[in-house]
Amino acid sequence: MGGFFGVASRHDCVTDLFYGTDYHSHLGTRRGGLAVLNEGRITRFIHDITNTQFRSKFDQDIGRLKGMSGIGVISDYEDQPLLVSSHLGSYAIVTVGVIKNLEQIAANLLAKRAVHFSEMSGNEINPTELVATLVNQEESFAAGINAAREQIEGSCSIMLLTEKGIYAARDRFGRTPVLIGKGEHGHAVTMESCALPNLGYSVVKELGPNESVLITPDGIEQKNPPGDKMRICAFLWIYYGYPASSYEGINVEASRYRCGAALADQESIEVDCVSGIPDSGTSHAIGYAQRSGLRYSRPFVKYTPTWPRSFMPQQQDIRDLVARMKLIPIRELIDGRRILFCDDSVVRGTQLKDTMHRVFEYGAREIHMRPACPPLVFGCKYLNFSRSRSELDLAARRAIKEIEGGKDCRLEEYADDTTGKYCAMVECIGRHLGVTSLRYQKLEHMISAIGIARDRVCTYCWNGCE
Repeated sequence: MGGFFGVASRHDCVTDLFYGTDYHSHLGTRRGGLAVLNEGRITRFIHDITNTQFRSKFDQDIGRLKGMSGIGVISDYEDQPLLVSSHLGSYAIVTVGVIKNLEQIAANLLAKRAVHFSEMSGNEINPTELVATLVNQEESFAAGINAAREQIEGSCSIMLLTEKGIYAARDRFGRTPVLIGKGEHGHAVTMESCALPNLGYSVVKELGPNESVLITPDGIEQKNPPGDKMRICAFLWIYYGYPASSYEGINVEASRYRCGAALADQESIEVDCVSGIPDSGTSHAIGYAQRSGLRYSRPFVKYTPTWPRSFMPQQQDIRDLVARMKLIPIRELIDGRRILFCDDSVVRGTQLKDTMHRVFEYGAREIHMRPACPPLVFGCKYLNFSRSRSELDLAARRAIKEIEGGKDCRLEEYADDTTGKYCAMVECIGRHLGVTSLRYQKLEHMISAIGIARDRVCTYCWNGCE
């Protein structure tokens, strides 16, 4: 998905920028970039971080950077930050999100015969370059940001590094968070609140949906007020948000404990221990164990020093290999035991199937799987947390195809946990995973565990509702 961090300071900002950006490394594994403004000139570095850590790639660069304001980004796949020269002035830009109507917007711009786009691999247009082109069509940065968000289908949070300061803008419906911290020497803007305290910043403002501000060392100037409609991604709390972060005032780790407790409230089951699929499943399992009184155990240890997140590679065989290499089983904690596993979700299910097979190979008597969210029936069209080529990559959709024989059907019936078709789908998924039992979290219990109003959170991937 990606994440960004920016600093506007009265002192050199490079150290804060470097470490603040690094705190977003869990959100993407393809590209990393930094841009710093010094005496009217922007210096930029971009590196491929697919097979190495952000810190190791930029460790040599930070000694060549100097300035009191800068922006950094961890990106899904496109090069960022981009340096732009326009009638508005020279600036650097980063974006986070996904533009579903990118080709149509690009065609409209190209029809004016006054713009061009550089190519990415596969002849794809860099979405950040597209956003910059939209911004440049207007008479000011603030107007350009508003115009870009209005035209984009999907989501797009934006940060611009200019001579006046840093423009920060949350996406139109607030699907991703943007927070501002205040420190001794200035301000920082971040997507992960956990990036702030160790650098000496305290959260002073969380941007509302469609809100944009200009940040300087001395203050925060609102450029566009927040909108009324918010649809923040619920998956932030369930899966890809960092445990130490809070969004809308709700901590990720605490909400995962509540989610696990909600799972435990729905059943009474005889097992020998409760375990989590690392990393995010661990928090849900702790919540389950605390509520149920069952013993918590850790039959897998995750090897983290060298292996990146496994959901990012497009090739399924590479995802499977990375997932397998990361989790090291402990036979002494598996052999002869009935284990209840909590996981954040079942997306494709291929990695989980292999993991469960290995648990049985190590002697488990029973495996009971408890995902912390409902089945993912619809592919996300608002964020870029996975670059799956087809909705049929989803375990739920493959099960539906098997049940329906490939015929058209009403997906809403499968998303409704009160229907027979939902039960058939879950049974089919469990059979393919090879587990003793499978029971998903109910949508209303998940929302309650997160602790955010139902009409302010996006649940599209579970029920197809905007």
